[in-house]
Amino acid sequence: MEADAQVSQLEQALIQQAGTLAREALQNAESARARILAESADKLKLAEEREILAARVEAERLVRRQTQAAETRLAAELDRLRWALTEATLSAVKSRFHQLVQDEARYLTVLEAWLAAAAQALPAGELLAEVRPEDEKRLLPLWDDISARAAPGRVLKLTSHSQPSEGGIRVRLVDNRAQLDQTFEARQARLADELARVTMERLFASAPDLGTLIHG
Repeated sequence: MEADAQVSQLEQALIQQAGTLAREALQNAESARARILAESADKLKLAEEREILAARVEAERLVRRQTQAAETRLAAELDRLRWALTEATLSAVKSRFHQLVQDEARYLTVLEAWLAAAAQALPAGELLAEVRPEDEKRLLPLWDDISARAAPGRVLKLTSHSQPSEGGIRVRLVDNRAQLDQTFEARQARLADELARVTMERLFASAPDLGTLIHG
């Protein structure tokens, strides 16, 4: 009987020990499961953040590319408009100057004013006024009176030049120390910046009077 009791006690102890080990194993398994789930969640979150960051970088790159393409198209269109408006401006200026040249009274008055401005601006010395051959024919019969009014007290001779020109006058010292070119071509070149300004203002529909390019 005593032996049976000892065996029974041993069995109960083993059963209790087995239960304890089973509970510990289960707890360890639950802890491991929780740890694995947490690590997986962290890895998934990190992967999602990386994907979101990559998508954001790609979106920003796409936006920059589209913006640059739009800016390039806009710049090209502005260049086209600037060229077209510059050509239109030059054509208008030339047309206005042709009208001036055909109006002999106005044209001779303008030439005399340019001649007076040159005589005042150039240093002392004998002056030579150069014009187109057709303008020399216009001016020659009136030259003594014109030169007396425009450059009183100065020797001022008239001659023609052979360069292509729409009109105007170039005045220089006979020794070529200085000159003032008031031909249409020279005035247009000097007013290149002004033409650019006029062109840009025309892009915003606020161009000034083109007459300043002729009489300014």
